[in-house]
Amino acid sequence: MISGWKTKYSDILKEFNYDEKKDKESATILDTILKKSKIDEKICDLIHGKTVFVIASGPSLSSAIPKLKKLKKEIKIAADSSLKPLLENGIVPDIVVTDLDGDEKSLEKIAKKAIFVVHAHGDNIEKLDFVKKFKNCIGTTQTKPFKKIQNFGGFTDGDRCVFLANHFEAKKIILFGMDFGTRIGKFSNTKKSERKTKLKKLKKGKSLLEWLATKTKSELFTTSTRIEGFEKIPYKSLDIIIT
Repeated sequence: MISGWKTKYSDILKEFNYDEKKDKESATILDTILKKSKIDEKICDLIHGKTVFVIASGPSLSSAIPKLKKLKKEIKIAADSSLKPLLENGIVPDIVVTDLDGDEKSLEKIAKKAIFVVHAHGDNIEKLDFVKKFKNCIGTTQTKPFKKIQNFGGFTDGDRCVFLANHFEAKKIILFGMDFGTRIGKFSNTKKSERKTKLKKLKKGKSLLEWLATKTKSELFTTSTRIEGFEKIPYKSLDIIIT
């Protein structure tokens, strides 16, 4: 578990009025569903020392997709809300980070192809059975890790992708569709009634990435909104950075 995470998680519980006991209950259930595996080794092989793309579903994803279609060889970690538009454009992520609230049909399409990093929290207990569809899957929690459940850090699917890449020591992490403004991307499938909470979560996600930037050894870049500690780059610079 990343140093300092316990304090960050405590802040999240207070700010969003979450129940730690429910988070632990969800993690315990997920642990019983998951099979023992060596998927960590597969993830390490994909990420360690590599340039990794992290893809979220912010407004800038639409403009990023044409570039991502051309960069087929690079390792891609996607938040599940970005999965549907990515698959529609022939882009299959290597790793999908999900708390199972994304498009189920899209998840099923690559259930046997991608590696899934499934997050257990108090609000997704009833969805955890879906994990049985995934061929390659590991589980995460925001609480104390145990048995088959790990904690790499992070809060939303998007920033958890970055924490994952950091944990497995990516050389470079480049963000796409990772926008933290007042606009919510059309791919995020956010209801109007949930908009205020969504924006609050995005704000927290951004603050966690800025915190991570002070600790990581990975080189950090973003093609999206400016984030402290990440170098803002245009798409035309990608070819230079990934070489």
